[in-house]
Amino acid sequence: MSTITTADGTRIYYKDWGAGPPVVFSHGWPLSADAWDAQMMFLGQLGYRVIAHDRRGHGRSDQTWDGNDLDTYADDLAALMNALNLEGAVLVGHSTGGGEVTRYIGRHGTARLAKAVLVSAIPPLMLKTANNPEGMPIEAFDALRTATFDNRAQFFRDLSLPFYGYNRDGAHISEGVRDSFWQQGMQASIKGAYDCIKAFSETDLTEDLKKMNVPTLIVHGDDDQIVPIQAAALKSSRIAPQARLEVYRGAPHGLPTTLQDRLNADLLAFIRE
Repeated sequence: MSTITTADGTRIYYKDWGAGPPVVFSHGWPLSADAWDAQMMFLGQLGYRVIAHDRRGHGRSDQTWDGNDLDTYADDLAALMNALNLEGAVLVGHSTGGGEVTRYIGRHGTARLAKAVLVSAIPPLMLKTANNPEGMPIEAFDALRTATFDNRAQFFRDLSLPFYGYNRDGAHISEGVRDSFWQQGMQASIKGAYDCIKAFSETDLTEDLKKMNVPTLIVHGDDDQIVPIQAAALKSSRIAPQARLEVYRGAPHGLPTTLQDRLNADLLAFIRE
């Protein structure tokens, strides 16, 4: 397996396929780099170098007790970018991975980047506060923590339904996709998955978005039941200086899987601009 070792000794697993301009992917919770296979295969076949890592506590990376927060996630991404000496990269983040990309830019700048893409992403802030009334109440995230702690195997199985919009009338349910979601989720450590809930729900990324001084594509479904668009993409697209918003009508949170061909085409067009 390909790994790097971060400053605190954590081994981060990554895939590095193909050759050409680099495109680097950050996955959502509670998944792994495997969630990006459709995008990596597509772009890799078209002459791009495609790279995706498993976040610490997830997938095949070390299951650390500490460091399950967006600052550390961003620093791990920076360690990977530095170790591979990437230049002119396009960073693509889904869900929590979108927060990781945004915090990476906030902490490490855009010197190694050409562009950024946020897909169904958590910025600027998921939590409902006095200044963010469109967010979700803390009780919703407490319920996620309880479900993760009590019986995460069943919880991840159940979560796959709204994640991919399979609970909507007329949805074409893929049990294989649900099985893959469950398998990836169960690869994560319970501590990493539990701590990550606080990371993705309570981290305010507003100031980081303001530092995104590269062309930024923001893609979000308007039927996202996990990260509702009102508190996320609709706000982020007004904050990031060079953002362009693409709303997928009726699309769920897991649109990189359910609408992989559409997203692949949009990614390719944006990268080639």
